[in-house]
Amino acid sequence: ARRAVLAREIVVAVNGTNQRLRCSFSSSSPVGQQLAVSWNFQPEDLGSHELVFYYQKEPYKPPSGRFKDRVTWDGNIERNDVSIMLWNLQPSDNGTFTCQVTNWPDVFGTIGEVRLRVVQKEIHFLVVAIGSASVLMIIVVTAVIICRQRRRKARAKRLEVADTEG
Repeated sequence: ARRAVLAREIVVAVNGTNQRLRCSFSSSSPVGQQLAVSWNFQPEDLGSHELVFYYQKEPYKPPSGRFKDRVTWDGNIERNDVSIMLWNLQPSDNGTFTCQVTNWPDVFGTIGEVRLRVVQKEIHFLVVAIGSASVLMIIVVTAVIICRQRRRKARAKRLEVADTEG
């Protein structure tokens, strides 16, 4: 029996950091020596596909290209995990990574897709700063509203007491 599964994930990571690209597979056949995993990359500018990583019985790092010395195996075949780790992310890594797993006789295998977006640290900092400032503003506005309501209630009570005494 053959089964293909397409799993899509979008990952946003900061320039210069490391990122695990997750991929898992399912197969109707027991995992054997024929199991093969290939990770490919399609840049955002739709340039040519590039092999990122290959696994058959053992991991094979790319001998050349943009991912040479920047990708390592991070999977566990027994757990149906064929993930990789990308090191020192760069803006040129923006694009779509596909992982394809074939486990004979499942010749069509499993296809996973990870869309990677690498952002600058400043952008990440701005998002955090703007988010934090917004939360702080909400807290301040809420505190002001609560204080005003308490003052009104206190003033209303004083007026009520003054009316009953007078």
